[in-house]
Amino acid sequence: MTNARTPRRGVLLIVASPSGAGKTSLCRRLMSDHKGLELSVSMTTRGIRPGEVDGRDYNFVTRDEFERLIAADAFLEWADVHGNLYGTPRAPVERALAEGRDVLFDIDWQGARDVAEKCPGDAVRVFILPPSLEELRRRLVTRSQDSDEVIERRVANAKGEIVHCDEFDYVLVNQDFDRSYAELAHIYHAERSSRARNLWVESYKQALLNEVV
Repeated sequence: MTNARTPRRGVLLIVASPSGAGKTSLCRRLMSDHKGLELSVSMTTRGIRPGEVDGRDYNFVTRDEFERLIAADAFLEWADVHGNLYGTPRAPVERALAEGRDVLFDIDWQGARDVAEKCPGDAVRVFILPPSLEELRRRLVTRSQDSDEVIERRVANAKGEIVHCDEFDYVLVNQDFDRSYAELAHIYHAERSSRARNLWVESYKQALLNEVV
């Protein structure tokens, strides 16, 4: 009897948090440790930050181009966040899941809601909470990517984002990075083993039942 464990449906892992809570660092570590996990690269109209690479961190486009794609229904989700547009192209995600490849989303709660509504059988949602709003502010200041005005706006908006954590399947408090990462990795591993995603199970079961011993 063959031991091949194919075909399977990909996992759509969504990680969201208030800005500065650590979701991007956690996602990068998960990607580094799991080579089969693909990052869904969002499209955005915001300016590129120091150290970012177009096509790796985001696909940076003009607002006119983004709005053209909205009209063409080319996004799985899109949202206006802090005055900038962010969105997930639909076609590459749907193709990856059908081919059994896992896709990671590093997005906000609005995008998570939209994706989960459109992909209810595929989406697994994880929300990252900060230990406190003061710690959130400290992290935003330390990373030195935003002006003081933007930082204060992000901290003020955090409560409005945190209230949506009850829409998620899992919630982690990122007080200790290594512990939070271990919990996130455990969630991913468990979801990969879900019977519903492993389409090979039925034929494998029948082969076992038909085996002559």
